[in-house]
Amino acid sequence: MHEYILFAIIGLTAGSIYAALAMGLVTTYRGTGVINFAQAAIAAWGAYVYAELSSTGSLVLPIGHIQLGGAWSAGPAFIVGVTSAALLGLILHLLVFRPLHGAPPLAKVVATVGLLLALDALITLRFGSEPLAVAPLLPSGDVSIAGLSFSQSVLWLAGLTALLMAGLWTWGRYTVTGIATSAAMENERAASLSGYSPDALAAVTWMLASTVAAAVVILATPSTGLSADEIVLFVVPAVACALMGRLTSVPLACAAGLGLGVIESELTLLSGKSWWPHWATVGVSDSVPFVIVIVALFVLGRRIPTRGGLDVQLLPPVARPNVRPGRVAMLIAAGLLSLLLTSGSYRFGVITSMIVAIIALSLVVLTGLVGQISLAQAAVAGTAGFAMSKIGTSLPFPLSTLAAALLAALLGVSIGIPALRIRGAQLAAVTLAAAVAIEQFVFNNPSFSPISGNPIPDPHLFGLDLAVRRGTDLARLPFGLLVLFALAALAVANLMRSASGRAMLAVRSNERAAAAAGINVAAIKLVAFGFSAFLAGLAGTLIGYSRGQLSAESFTVFVGLAFLALAYLGGITSIGGALVAGTLAPLGIGYVVLNQLVSLGQYYTLVAGFSLVLVAMLNPGGIAAQTRTNIATVSAHVKRRRRAVLVGQAQEVGGHV
Repeated sequence: MHEYILFAIIGLTAGSIYAALAMGLVTTYRGTGVINFAQAAIAAWGAYVYAELSSTGSLVLPIGHIQLGGAWSAGPAFIVGVTSAALLGLILHLLVFRPLHGAPPLAKVVATVGLLLALDALITLRFGSEPLAVAPLLPSGDVSIAGLSFSQSVLWLAGLTALLMAGLWTWGRYTVTGIATSAAMENERAASLSGYSPDALAAVTWMLASTVAAAVVILATPSTGLSADEIVLFVVPAVACALMGRLTSVPLACAAGLGLGVIESELTLLSGKSWWPHWATVGVSDSVPFVIVIVALFVLGRRIPTRGGLDVQLLPPVARPNVRPGRVAMLIAAGLLSLLLTSGSYRFGVITSMIVAIIALSLVVLTGLVGQISLAQAAVAGTAGFAMSKIGTSLPFPLSTLAAALLAALLGVSIGIPALRIRGAQLAAVTLAAAVAIEQFVFNNPSFSPISGNPIPDPHLFGLDLAVRRGTDLARLPFGLLVLFALAALAVANLMRSASGRAMLAVRSNERAAAAAGINVAAIKLVAFGFSAFLAGLAGTLIGYSRGQLSAESFTVFVGLAFLALAYLGGITSIGGALVAGTLAPLGIGYVVLNQLVSLGQYYTLVAGFSLVLVAMLNPGGIAAQTRTNIATVSAHVKRRRRAVLVGQAQEVGGHV
């Protein structure tokens, strides 16, 4: 029994981080209506600023640094670290989310995802990728209670987290600013008429949330270590705890965070027992947030409030393709020429671009046509790839590929079931939690995925060798011909033009109106999730063939976020946007060319993250939509000039007559 109590106490460290981030998420949501998936990344920036000041005395800025003497003592460094996070939160509100105030939920989710990617990449560039040891602030001597010995810093951290919770609760309930924030959440227009600025209130909540999150993360990192990739994903359990608090209750979110930390610690203890199933020793605790999110949203989903904001913009318009044999032939010919005219790394870049474009097509179907946000496309693609590594030796190509893609489709439908009840940022939270659970419990589990990787057998068809490489040839033409992006694009184009496509657009526009018109909204959503996952699964098998073997690094959560970033950047509502997304993908042909010219490799994620934020703010239709607009503008200008010339010629002829 003593060991269970000891592990429960130890779990309060992680629980305090979850609680602080969850309280920050609740505070930000009350002030802005945004579920800030970059909350942990903001806190991580403050923690790194503290670590650098306390070790070298250097104040690191996003660009450059200021040397402030030798190593600082813990107290002043803590104040500067927390202040830097608060200022970062304020700057992000002013530069990003105030302009996005009336934007659709998709744009806000995309912006927070872009910030998560950009801040994680920026931290790696400015501070390095190796985990850092952090100087402690809290008393760290051992304490013994009932025969149990543990560091007293755990109790100090949990106690300070509870004090911060009490402070936030008091602020929201008894201060004028806190009460006004609650009023603005109910009705922004009424709050404005009462003399309160929703924008100023939102700025206050961003700073408060960033301050609380950074303070607890800084205090906890001496025990947990400081690693950006780990901290930024703490937002997943934090979102689960915030949802348990219905995105309104700071005390409930705090209690859920502390409780989740205890539960995860107890599961870690149980997984070491001899009677515990061997296949469940890895990733079980990481799956708990997914279960909590699902339960919270299904039980509390209709009690989670939406923000009573001002007018909200519509989603980007969908470009319905004009399918003509000539255009299809031109697309196929362009793909063939791209493969024939390249070789080596450039041809491999073309192949990678076509594969990622298929994943982008899956997001065009799901997000562009139906308006459902998924952050788990990499997990879906990876599931198909890993499944093919298991069945590829017993089923010949292409049956193994189709079977793996169908399995991915079933997974997609399962992930889509919560979409029958929830949508928007809450659905994004479900899919992100699912992605983390699949990555940790399946991809990183030695029982399912050997540490050495999962070898993929080379494809053969009717005696033809379709392997991606042989000898010194790194990207063989036969494999390139196997990546049938044109067929996938044609299938999506026909869907967009069909009755099912029109029904999907109706669901995206207004679910209640679509149901009133006789459309089965639930069936349409599940079909979209299934077809989208099937496309992602096909792409996952092609990634497996192109790599020769798969590992968890091929389909991490960050890879999934990058897929959404690329699809939105290219144009989430069009086939042309999917092509642009594939061109810009890491290891794609655009990446290969840019890396050869300007060596963008280490800055690529940073540029992609900030580009995603800018596109969400300035051009929600993406690059493809802006290109169509520019072409239409030029075409209209040319027609007007031609018409003017013809009118002038006619008048001249009439004058002579």
